[in-house]
Amino acid sequence: MRFMVIVKATRDTEAGVLPTTEEFAAMGRFNEELVKAGMMEAGEGLHPTAKGARIAFSNGTAQVTRGPFDYTSDLTGGFWMLKARSLDEVIDHMKRAPFPSGEIEIRQVYADDDFGETFTPELRERVERLRAQAGKG
Repeated sequence: MRFMVIVKATRDTEAGVLPTTEEFAAMGRFNEELVKAGMMEAGEGLHPTAKGARIAFSNGTAQVTRGPFDYTSDLTGGFWMLKARSLDEVIDHMKRAPFPSGEIEIRQVYADDDFGETFTPELRERVERLRAQAGKG
């Protein structure tokens, strides 16, 4: 199974406050543990929303709003993509994340088989072809 761990933004991350050298080092050690456990596929921090945008869709029309966005606990400050046998395994590892404060959210990523019959063999073939092409870049 794959899981996305969503790191919630804080007022500091939204203000562009970067981690200290010690915080970077602690996170590096934690990421190394995830890699050694065979779990980590990716993990990145995100720039503040001041450097981002949102696109809202309504009746086939796209409306773009550029950041910054008002700070709320729903903003994302970073993420990990992890492979694990269960949600509990991810929780066990993420409880050791070196955050002095803040919040993370863990969500399972859909696998192809989760979609059942609506994900036809033709659609599966197309997705597999696109994944292979994307992996070359």
